[in-house]
Amino acid sequence: MNRDVIVVGGGVAGMEAAGQLAAAGLMVTLLEKDKNTGGHLANWYHLFPDRRNSSEVIHYLDKKIDHQNINLLRGVTIEEVEKHDDKFIIKTSGGKVIQSDAMVIATGFDLFRSEKKEEYGYGIYDNVITSADLEKKFREGDLRTHAGNIPGSIGMVHCVGSRDEKSGNLYCSKLCCVTAVKQAIELKEHLPGSKVFCFYMDIRMAGAMYEELYMEAQEKYGINFIRGKVSEAGETINNRLIVKVEDTLAGRPLKMELDMLVLMAGMEISEGSMTIGKMLGLKTGENRFFRVKDNHFGSNLSNVNGVFLAGSCTAPMNITDTISHARAAAAEVINYLTNER
Repeated sequence: MNRDVIVVGGGVAGMEAAGQLAAAGLMVTLLEKDKNTGGHLANWYHLFPDRRNSSEVIHYLDKKIDHQNINLLRGVTIEEVEKHDDKFIIKTSGGKVIQSDAMVIATGFDLFRSEKKEEYGYGIYDNVITSADLEKKFREGDLRTHAGNIPGSIGMVHCVGSRDEKSGNLYCSKLCCVTAVKQAIELKEHLPGSKVFCFYMDIRMAGAMYEELYMEAQEKYGINFIRGKVSEAGETINNRLIVKVEDTLAGRPLKMELDMLVLMAGMEISEGSMTIGKMLGLKTGENRFFRVKDNHFGSNLSNVNGVFLAGSCTAPMNITDTISHARAAAAEVINYLTNER
């Protein structure tokens, strides 16, 4: 087809959508604001539920966009968008002017800024880190505390910035629980002498092999799951952490000393999504992610004709669902361009 498509965002969804569109014969311009593609996936160590290395999925996606029909522009943002008839005219930060017949928005998510939850002490206490920080530690092979000690006790707080009225995020980010379980298992594998505690409100393991991973964490690795919300974290004079939590199953308050506290940061629509959304007039829902045309049969369709949505700019998704959603977005674009508009 003699058609041009712009894909905004070079993460999992954008790379998959671009690859599918190029394979169908469309000319694709893939825009990525960072110097590297891969999005959040590039910062991850192992993936749930099978704990495969993230580099395997990145390799698959790199092959998808290694196509003669794809023009990949890194380090580029969109400065202005205009629509004339059925054509989109995009001006980029590099001074380029690009025309296209359709756009795919695949701008993804940002992790909740955990410093907003001051009671947990992120950014205040050195040994309070996020799930993303822990993945970096796994990748670097260094799980020591800030003082250089091997942690003997580690706590993991679920739902940081999700299902939280004070944070303004009432929705579930879907991936925090399984991330905590995956990381807890890896901590026990790297530090078999450590004690790992997961503090949760509810365990939500809605995915293939997720529940089995949860059972394995308890039965094989002896990870402690405590149903209760951490109310606050403090620090001793010896730089150990003190957390206060209520064990709602036992009906008693707990006060524990830990060497490290890991916050399972939830997902929010990215700042880049909000920027391009304002330019295009895209509507958002109550959860502030992009509103889709229909939750059942139009999850890739936006309120702007010719603009399609892919991946976690519409809702929290795991990698499997993101790739499937990106493929569906590509199919919608092809249908749009090959039929009367």
